[in-house]
Amino acid sequence: MEKDKRYLGLIYGALALALVVVALGAFTRLTEAGLGCPDWPGCYGFLTVPQSAVKIAQATEAFPHAPVEIQKAWNEMIHRYVAGTLGLVIAAIAFLAWRRSERNRMLPSVLLAVVTFQAALGMWTVTMNLMPIVVMGHLLGGFTTVTLLFMLALLERRRIKEPTQLKVGLQKGSVGGKLKALSVAALLAVVMQIALGGWTSANYAALVCTQLPVCEVDWAEKYDASAFHPISPKNETYQYGVLNFDQRVTIHATHRIGAMVVTALILLLAFAVRKPLGAGASLLLLGTLGIQITLGVTNVVALLPLSVAVAHNVCGLLLLLVTVRTVIGVFAPVSMTAAQSSLRDSGRLSHG
Repeated sequence: MEKDKRYLGLIYGALALALVVVALGAFTRLTEAGLGCPDWPGCYGFLTVPQSAVKIAQATEAFPHAPVEIQKAWNEMIHRYVAGTLGLVIAAIAFLAWRRSERNRMLPSVLLAVVTFQAALGMWTVTMNLMPIVVMGHLLGGFTTVTLLFMLALLERRRIKEPTQLKVGLQKGSVGGKLKALSVAALLAVVMQIALGGWTSANYAALVCTQLPVCEVDWAEKYDASAFHPISPKNETYQYGVLNFDQRVTIHATHRIGAMVVTALILLLAFAVRKPLGAGASLLLLGTLGIQITLGVTNVVALLPLSVAVAHNVCGLLLLLVTVRTVIGVFAPVSMTAAQSSLRDSGRLSHG
């Protein structure tokens, strides 16, 4: 039991570290530090950022097209160091999962595969000079890593902390097909909106519309579906974007409309789960959604302040986790300890 508790603690630690990695990734992207180091996994051929005059001269000679900017290089390298540490922790989790047959092995194995591919995306982000599809994929990979760790923590906590539980299903008919369909639709909408947010950021379309609710320009007239072609026009570098104004307006307007769709679905879901999952689940959805909307509006009216933009990324991830937990609550049976079940039944008898 003690080993299982330490194992669960390791998963929680990895989850917290993964959240930090996502925040650092957003900070790196928003400070234009994605190419702070023009090579990978080192920085200008060194294991750390070159700072002495001699090392800077060597870096300039080796990479004449990429002048050393120490602050941006550190932003990038700190992100790499923390992400690398997370990879090692996930590898340890996968190793420990396979040592005990009662532990979930599938999720740690998938996690290890995802984080390995995430490392490759990190390399391609640099070597392909911030190609939008790679940048968006890297963001989605980070969100996927956190979500899988979150699900693993839920599963292992149930196994370790509640070994004597009897699984008592929700009352028959309390969760119908409509609620299940709504929860899945809300989850898919959140995932799509996160992808749209990543595409907006990767194509530098966040500031093309500065008024509410959609855009100050005639976005419908300018709408150009080619803005969503996964392969961007060939260019030496994709930093600062290569799409034209109309295409960026298209991306931004679609992201705004997506936010409205997500808002509607989450509001409906929060109302629908009040009885089967309780007021707490409903309030958690509403609270996270409210914070995310506030951050999104602030990004528009304040022209993308760094702290708010990073918080918007992190809160988007939290909204995803809350929605995932809600979907699990809708589809999975409610757990109730034997003692709780007995107390409930005896209470009914005493009042009967």
